[in-house]
Amino acid sequence: MKIGILGTRGIPNYHGGFEQFAEYFSVYLVNKGHDVSVYNSSSHPYQEKSFNGVSIIHCKDPEERLGTVGQFIYDFNCILDSKQRNFDIILQLGYTSSSIWYKFLPKKSVIITNMDGLEWKRTKYSKKVQTFLKLAESLAVKSSDFLISDSIGIQNYLTNKYNIPSRYIAYGADLFLDPNSECLEGFNLGAYNYNMLIARLEPENNIETILDGVVMAEKTMDFLVIGKYDTNKFGKYLKEKYKKYSNIKFLGGLYDLNILNNLRYFSNLYFHGHSVGGTNPSLLEAMASKSLIVAHENEFNRSILRDDALYFQNENGVKTIIETVVKDKYPNKITGCFDKIKDDFNWDTINEQYLDFFNSCLSVYNDSKNN
Repeated sequence: MKIGILGTRGIPNYHGGFEQFAEYFSVYLVNKGHDVSVYNSSSHPYQEKSFNGVSIIHCKDPEERLGTVGQFIYDFNCILDSKQRNFDIILQLGYTSSSIWYKFLPKKSVIITNMDGLEWKRTKYSKKVQTFLKLAESLAVKSSDFLISDSIGIQNYLTNKYNIPSRYIAYGADLFLDPNSECLEGFNLGAYNYNMLIARLEPENNIETILDGVVMAEKTMDFLVIGKYDTNKFGKYLKEKYKKYSNIKFLGGLYDLNILNNLRYFSNLYFHGHSVGGTNPSLLEAMASKSLIVAHENEFNRSILRDDALYFQNENGVKTIIETVVKDKYPNKITGCFDKIKDDFNWDTINEQYLDFFNSCLSVYNDSKNN
């Protein structure tokens, strides 16, 4: 198959979940003998024409100059270019800034869209933006031949909202097998003597709820907040609100996966407050790093973690858990999460599920044309 992957800033991954998936999946497809192209932003640090056998198509991206509007122009440029490539399949990762251009998509390519999360529920957006995101979501559903949901919650939502099927395929993660506590020295931390979270500092990730619980707890163990706090209004607000609490340490954005995995592995509790969207890559990485996970109680987190985590609903729940829970008392939950990654969320399994779905989509599409 000739396959194009749109909707990311590009590979190799310098940004996030979709970029990581695009990198892993595209290389996997090439190794299976397929002709694969990934669209890269013109501002991406990697400027070569190929990556591990994957063709890189660089498209003009004015986001650095124009802000959010530039994302729409970049997606438009990618879609226009795709019309010249004769792709059998175009995989769109997300829809926020691309679905309004659906009329420009190639007519002869099978369009498969990963519907990402419920973007319109994110409280950082104004009512007007949320209304637009609902429209963008509906256009993505309308213009795609097939849909992928990265969580059972998203799959249920699409069924109930649009009465349309989607294939559930989650993200993957690599098992963390080589912990080394030496990296803790640079952070002045002791093994299992701190709690932490890793997240974008946005309201729907329940960071304020978690940190309010930290403040209320009588236990004053160090608490690490990993995520950029100086690039958005809410992050700056959080940094200011908790600046007098010396045990709450804002470390900013950290992107060295080995350091992050070791921090997760040697933490006492790992808090995951995400409440909007599908399967979150950082949650899978925490599971793969043998963290004891304390997750916000919602359908998305429950569908992945099931009984192998502790759950909170408010700051009082966070307070109680911090005061009473010690990691080594819950080996079964830690092992249960690790085994889920090994058995269900490893990259080979996820990539194989995508490829199987592609084959079935192309077969259905060709049959419908012939009939």
